[in-house]
Amino acid sequence: MALMTGAQYIESLRKLNTRVYMFGEKIDNWVDHPMIRPSINCVAMTYGLAQNPEYKDLMTVKSHLTGNTINRFSHIHQSTEDLKNKVKMQRLLGQKTGSCFQRCVGMDAFNAVYSTTYEIDEKYGTSYHENFKKFLIYVQDEDLVVDGAMTDPKGDRSKAPHAQDDPDMFLRIKERRPDGIVVCGAKCHQTGSVNSHWHIVMPTQAMREDDKDYAVCFACPSDAEGLYMIYGRQSCDTRKLEEGADVDLGNKKFGGQEALVVFDDVFIPNEYIFMNGEYEFAGMLVERFAGFHRQSYGGCKAGVGDVVIGAAALAAEYNGADKASHIKDKLIEMTHLNETLYSCGIACSAEGCPTKCGSYMIDLLLANVCKQNVTRFPYEIVRLAEDIAGGLMVTMPSEKDFKSDTVVGRNGETIGDVCNKFFAASPACSTEDRARVLRLLENLCLGASAVGYRTESMHGAGSPQAQRIMIQRQGNIDGKKDLAKVIAGIKKDK
Repeated sequence: MALMTGAQYIESLRKLNTRVYMFGEKIDNWVDHPMIRPSINCVAMTYGLAQNPEYKDLMTVKSHLTGNTINRFSHIHQSTEDLKNKVKMQRLLGQKTGSCFQRCVGMDAFNAVYSTTYEIDEKYGTSYHENFKKFLIYVQDEDLVVDGAMTDPKGDRSKAPHAQDDPDMFLRIKERRPDGIVVCGAKCHQTGSVNSHWHIVMPTQAMREDDKDYAVCFACPSDAEGLYMIYGRQSCDTRKLEEGADVDLGNKKFGGQEALVVFDDVFIPNEYIFMNGEYEFAGMLVERFAGFHRQSYGGCKAGVGDVVIGAAALAAEYNGADKASHIKDKLIEMTHLNETLYSCGIACSAEGCPTKCGSYMIDLLLANVCKQNVTRFPYEIVRLAEDIAGGLMVTMPSEKDFKSDTVVGRNGETIGDVCNKFFAASPACSTEDRARVLRLLENLCLGASAVGYRTESMHGAGSPQAQRIMIQRQGNIDGKKDLAKVIAGIKKDK
């Protein structure tokens, strides 16, 4: 099958019987729901750019499994060049959408599962790797979106999975059958889950033998029997429900998406199982997925950061303050921080190396450094953007006020006249354009796109402490102590 267009992708979602709930009710036509559609448009952009000759080399690649041209989001990295192109592609999409385009989790899951199943089979003689390759070829040939699901609710964080009062706090194998398994539980904060054709479920942490029923990895369709999703709220999300909403949305066309995905006794056939109790490999899979996903943030966050910087610069120009030296300095600092994020993503890619199965893995230390920076720098970029924009970003009257013809002034002035008069600034722009860029900044810094930028920068791909643990593990402090001993003339311990 040829690569899908964005329009074909959207139509393909209509063929699914995905169960979606929002505000306590089932959403039948979720594809056209005004709160969901912007996130679908983001995913559609990953298809649209793949059809654009200008971006063909970045967005598409030859499958090492079939030799066919595929979307890079379903590719298994074969070189450091592949790893770098992944980051470049993610930055491009961040620039084009100003939001989360949602396919990264599936791509990162593909690459983590591909190499881990190979090593499970190597030890146990299982057929997980072949199962996964067949599934991946299907995904590539059909040009599908697959969600990578790792985060469990976790319940009482002081207890292991098997020790939870409620066993469903970690997704588990409830029953093993000759033809497959039955799973029960949930996955939280699932990026793009509603917009995906399939899901890949992975364990959420390293496991011990007592937790082997929680050491499970598999694929299942989004409309599998027993699977349903509860849509996550975002700040200012109901603005999309307002009739004629435009300026107040900031980023009208694009947005991110998160959901709680519930597995209520879902049957998984053997052909879609990629781990079934091999608990000692759970940590490997988690570590590899987390590494790939932390690399991803060096691309997507830099791309959205480009939009934040551009919006802040426009706000300064429209305010008539763009020539001020402190504004220029703040924009320089924002650019410096943003390029540092990107450089970390490129660095961990350039230092990648092959795994046992031949696919390429990023440098784990540098990937975790990349994500550790992401937990900090976007917050400073946002702080500076808000500083430049001014308080009007969060105190401005509504779009309806700017367009209102209700008379309030003694000389017949309408509410719209008053708002347009008093919120005018530089002659370089109209009052509406000034309002548009300020609403865009509100959206990026505080509103619906914060899930794809500010707050998500903190917790996506693991909390800051998760990266610090990996940095400690990969940092080779003992080796650095030896370097110091040699230079200082201290004899090494015998």
